[in-house]
Amino acid sequence: MSRARADEEEYWHSSKFRAFTFDDEDDELSQLKESKRAVNSLRDIVDDDDDDLERVSWSGEPVGSISWSIKETASGSTSSLEGRDSSLQKGSSSYAALPKQVSSYSLSSLFKGEDHHVSCRQMGFPSESLTDTGVKNYAPELRRPKAEYKDYTSDWSPKDTVRRMQRGKVCSLERFRSLQDKLVLLDEAVAGHDGNVITAVLIFLKRTLRREILFRELEVRQVALCHLIHFLKETGEQKFLLDLLRFLDRTEEVALSQYREHLNIQDVEKRREFLKGCIGLPFSAEDTSHIQDHYTLLERQIIIEANDRHLEMAGQSEIFRKYPRKASILNMPLVTTLFYSCFYHYTEAEGTFSSPTNLKKTFKIPDKQYVLTALAARAKLRAWNDVDALLTTKNWLGYTKKKAPIGFHRVVEILQRNNAPVQVLQEYVRLVEDVENRLNLATKYKCHDVVIETYRDLKDRIQLTAYKCKVERGSADEEKINSILNNTVRSAY
Repeated sequence: MSRARADEEEYWHSSKFRAFTFDDEDDELSQLKESKRAVNSLRDIVDDDDDDLERVSWSGEPVGSISWSIKETASGSTSSLEGRDSSLQKGSSSYAALPKQVSSYSLSSLFKGEDHHVSCRQMGFPSESLTDTGVKNYAPELRRPKAEYKDYTSDWSPKDTVRRMQRGKVCSLERFRSLQDKLVLLDEAVAGHDGNVITAVLIFLKRTLRREILFRELEVRQVALCHLIHFLKETGEQKFLLDLLRFLDRTEEVALSQYREHLNIQDVEKRREFLKGCIGLPFSAEDTSHIQDHYTLLERQIIIEANDRHLEMAGQSEIFRKYPRKASILNMPLVTTLFYSCFYHYTEAEGTFSSPTNLKKTFKIPDKQYVLTALAARAKLRAWNDVDALLTTKNWLGYTKKKAPIGFHRVVEILQRNNAPVQVLQEYVRLVEDVENRLNLATKYKCHDVVIETYRDLKDRIQLTAYKCKVERGSADEEKINSILNNTVRSAY
């Protein structure tokens, strides 16, 4: 009887269940520390000896990654367990104490959420050592916290939705399903005066409404309409934009949008044919004239480019040998084409397509623009005789005089920029009417004769004496100043 009582006492004392105590080692904090130690020991078993080296599977993905664990699970646990057992046998002496029986434990069980208590027992660890906290420490929760989903699922009103979007919060617009709700949302976005929010709502409406309904509602909402038109132009949705403009009966804008498509055509012949077709579009009278000039200019450029390429390759023209072309003339603006023509074809007759006078007459180029462009081209070639002829005119009596529609001060600046000689500069500095500007230009570009003559005409002895210090001693300019000063002294007596 006493033996039975002794066995019973041993049974109850040997049970894994213990009575409730107030000891610190039984509280939750100690259990948490114990679970962390167990997980850390589990990590040491699974990892290789060298923590700095990254293990890569045959698929090229790091071992232990999420995608690797999924593929490893799908490929079966048998091969992975055998490989793991072999790696454990090659490890340090601390691994030798582990059980050698085949275990069903794998890293994928942590990601799959399998019964890790069974696996831990087979690995030699108590099932109670792996708490939820320990597992999350090794394989963290990959899903978003549920608190973050409230921005997507909450039943926000249109006004609240717009306010949250203004603050940068992500809000789902998919719950606004009725047309009335969508229009209220758009009106609230417009009332908020935030262009990004308006554009976001318009993109949502564009995706969820039929075009006819969207166009009809936007017709009475001009602010939103302007935002959508600008958005379509920026994103290049040409077909949708044309449909919208046709619905609004904006024929000129439709024509301009179609004309803008020529920028996307790289082939010159195809662009020329496209521009020819654009002439008949419903443009205004002024725009129609511009389209016609664009087509004529491109047609002229094609002819000039073909002829000049042939002359350049044949080497028959001296100017092309001396100044090779740096770029093609195709698709260049009118002013660039005129400069090119004045540079390479200045002396050609008016009947040729490449003649500068032909271009001026065909495209009605103003005299000021023509003189400015031709002067820059001829000065770059240092053709000073052509510059003189360009600025010389005859009256009905046959008298000649210099005339510059752009002003002689600009002529001087262009000539100086192209390193014109002082003699050439002085000739045109003298023609500057304003005395102060004339003196400034003459002093700036060291046209001494002009400065001396101007001070002489002004009878400014003081300035003339001061300017004597700026010329070279013993030069002809100094002698000229002395002569003028001496003559003024004699005339005074």
